[in-house]
Amino acid sequence: VQLQASGGGLVQAGGSLRLSCAASGRSFRGDTMGWFRQAPRKEREFVAAVSSSARITYYAASVKGRFTVSRDNAKNTVYLQMDSLKPEDTAVYYCAADRFATAQNMGNRDIGWWGQGTQVTVSS
Repeated sequence: VQLQASGGGLVQAGGSLRLSCAASGRSFRGDTMGWFRQAPRKEREFVAAVSSSARITYYAASVKGRFTVSRDNAKNTVYLQMDSLKPEDTAVYYCAADRFATAQNMGNRDIGWWGQGTQVTVSS
């Protein structure tokens, strides 16, 4: 079972990036899926989550209004559209999945599955 994140890179402040996370090995249709990030010398923090049905989304205050999380269950993939990027968004971004989490509490519980990270660097 694997969660493969991609789409990171270097972008100027104000720019956009779209991260993807493709799941393989089993279906994640029943899982809440989301994104976390870890900046240098900081703890990993919750960014956004989407419910299994894709109807409910939840965001950290720092990204609300700028980032959009979505999923395509047919493709077993979750996305993070990041707009109006700021230098403080620079971090390694990780996708995650958890069958027992909700979008609202995913940031506050132990996560069942983690993907490998993808680096996002925003230059000023």
